[in-house]
Amino acid sequence: MLAIAHSATLIGARGYPVRVEAHVSDGLPSFAIVGLPDASCRESRDRVRAALLSSKFVVKQARTTVNLAPTHLRKAGAGLDVAIALALMVATGQLDAELLDGHAFIGELGLDGSMRPVIGTLPLCEAAGDLRPVVAHADAAEAALVRPDARCARTLSELVGALRGDLPWPDGEPRRSHGSGPPDEPDLGDVQGQTVARRALEVAAAGGHHLLMVGPPGGGKTMLAERLPGLLPDLTDQAALDVSRVHSAAGALEDTSRLLRRPPMRAPHHTASMVALVGGGSTVLRPGEISLASGGVLFLDELGEFPAAHLDALRQPLESGVVRVARAHVGASLPARFLLVAATNPCPCGVGPFGPCRCSAAQIQRYQRRLSGPLLDRFDLGLWVDPPPASDVLGQRSAGESTAVVRDRVARARERARGRGVSANRQLRGEALERAAPLSAEALAVLRDHLAAGRLTMRGAQRIRAVALTLMDLDGLDGPLDAERVQVALSMRTHAQALGVAA
Repeated sequence: MLAIAHSATLIGARGYPVRVEAHVSDGLPSFAIVGLPDASCRESRDRVRAALLSSKFVVKQARTTVNLAPTHLRKAGAGLDVAIALALMVATGQLDAELLDGHAFIGELGLDGSMRPVIGTLPLCEAAGDLRPVVAHADAAEAALVRPDARCARTLSELVGALRGDLPWPDGEPRRSHGSGPPDEPDLGDVQGQTVARRALEVAAAGGHHLLMVGPPGGGKTMLAERLPGLLPDLTDQAALDVSRVHSAAGALEDTSRLLRRPPMRAPHHTASMVALVGGGSTVLRPGEISLASGGVLFLDELGEFPAAHLDALRQPLESGVVRVARAHVGASLPARFLLVAATNPCPCGVGPFGPCRCSAAQIQRYQRRLSGPLLDRFDLGLWVDPPPASDVLGQRSAGESTAVVRDRVARARERARGRGVSANRQLRGEALERAAPLSAEALAVLRDHLAAGRLTMRGAQRIRAVALTLMDLDGLDGPLDAERVQVALSMRTHAQALGVAA
């Protein structure tokens, strides 16, 4: 007898519908799962058999075949367990086929018959389409973010009883209310001195401009970077859904009762692998750090310690906002529209405040060679960060502008950018940038001089215009870009150039 149940599988950060077909016939007892299942999916046969027996259902000794359609799509994970179990029950006459109509079943089965949560519930429920998702009780709150009509169950027995009408459908966990942002975001007002660095952070947040900070240890580079996400406005509804979808697919959605509303910050260690940074995997594709930072900030501390190949892998996502991961049997496009903030020492020893540099010329050259020219050209802002004077640290503390004050200015600048059809000025390209940021004659002459002297690439010149436009937005000004703001944008881009580390 043939039976059909519906479910979904996860590839990258997107869910795909799956049709589970179960066929039970006479013959030598066997249990085969076909349709490009991965190892964890093939192991469903043992989990399902044990779960059915533990739930007091019958497992018929017969020739059993489970097909996962479409067969060209690789299936990964244990989220198909429940659908396979129900299809087998229909195929063996223990459950009426019409009871499965209109539902998509997503969940893992324990050997005791319990329904367990799975990674990626949010995109999997989106993939259900017109079907009503049924998930594990622990996943009910996450499913309700995109499908308020989702149902849940704690065990396979409870699920079957609810489908038959013998038991009521359980209620999900009560959803908790939360504020718009976490209370523990570090405040920019805690930063003493560093006037130029504070301004660079504001410009980076307002225009989405990538920022490179260079300087000796103790200058406050990490402290400054940690305060950048607090300057960004809350995510829009669509952005919050996109960010939450990626975090759900990576199993990193810590609070499943609400969409992520604050821009995330990711700070991977320099020993992270290429797959951990960019995303992918051999068979199961998962989002990497650059996708988890999408909509927020990716902070690379000790940039010079990252392998050169890892850093160069960021070049394409920095421009396109998407990383395309391809493997022999599967591929996925993952979002990667993040604001990159990096910090590095000028040399391996750091040229700290306690003595002269101890590095040889070869050591410095090898250290800086990891940062390729094309990568550095994608940083709109380059900043040298020295340790603040002792008077600023140990003297009478003068409170600078708080995060809330600066965030208001950033929000106004971002609102002007949205009027141009983009979320931040860095996304402006070609004709859109020409219309939004026309140059005065003096500003045009300044850029021409730098291009002719080889101090700027064409991409760099475009980025200078975008930074100058952000400066105008922060000041609430309109009109052609003047030479003064173009010069300021140039100085903010080349402030660390004397070191030979920033372009």
